[in-house]
Amino acid sequence: MSYVPYGYMMGMHALWWFFWIAVVIAGVIALVFRDRGDSPGDREPPRETPHEVLLRRLASGEISAEEYEKRKVILDQDS
Repeated sequence: MSYVPYGYMMGMHALWWFFWIAVVIAGVIALVFRDRGDSPGDREPPRETPHEVLLRRLASGEISAEEYEKRKVILDQDS
């Protein structure tokens, strides 16, 4: 029977390598798939404030500048 120095320690050393490789792989998978369920198509678009809606309608020509000013005064009174 020959003597093998650190025989049982070599097995533990190999297990530690497998452990750390598994930890790194799990970390990479977590980073890659962390936003998987939260894709841009699933999100609700941000809601416009009343002032933003009013300004958009003015910019698109849907309302006149006079109408914009009247409605803006009304919105500012409610705030």
